Amino acid sequence: MVKPTLYSAANLFAEAHVDPEKWNQLPPDNEVAQTVEAIAQRGIAVVRAKNGKIALEILKDLIPPEAEVMHGSSTTLVEIGYEAYVNSDESRWKNLHRAIVAENDEQKRRDLRRRSVTADYFISGANAIAQSGEIVACDRSGSRVGAWLYAAAHLIIMSGTNKIAPTLDHALRRVWEYAYPLENVRAKRAYGAPSQIGKCAILANEEIKGRVTLILIDESLGY
Repeated sequence: MVKPTLYSAANLFAEAHVDPEKWNQLPPDNEVAQTVEAIAQRGIAVVRAKNGKIALEILKDLIPPEAEVMHGSSTTLVEIGYEAYVNSDESRWKNLHRAIVAENDEQKRRDLRRRSVTADYFISGANAIAQSGEIVACDRSGSRVGAWLYAAAHLIIMSGTNKIAPTLDHALRRVWEYAYPLENVRAKRAYGAPSQIGKCAILANEEIKGRVTLILIDESLGY
């Protein structure tokens, strides 16, 4: 992890009343390899990274200069240094998130958020990955999962191997029993209001070759 934050999982465990022993373990390499193979069979490219720093460099190589990028809210992206990079002068990309934040008119901001899910490259975390290959994400408004299913030209998912669960059923339970309680605490601290599971996406198969890439990181990241 490049940058632990106030909202990293370890700082929220006590208040969220979750079980990290059950839902936040790094699996053995044979289980990771099995998961990678299953994901690849579903039309999703997988790139392994030893840590968040390497993962960020891989991401930089995947996205060409001047490409239009948007990202969903993600503790993983903060922890690997992505948000710091994309908001810096060093970034070579067109940052749609910055344009949304800078817009003061509420209706115009909503319009920009809707259009942003069609970005050339949408960068996202995930909430759970089944060993059978499905990748799961849930959010409150749909501003992240809207890009997952079809809208974004390219979807790049950044995830630690700690999010791997034995089956799709376990992956969904991980969302409800672990990821959501942690996100709910984070939202209360960050925004003064609770979160909720509003909309979910399950990537079970991708028909467009090269559209979706998972960068799978051998660290415990996000939730």
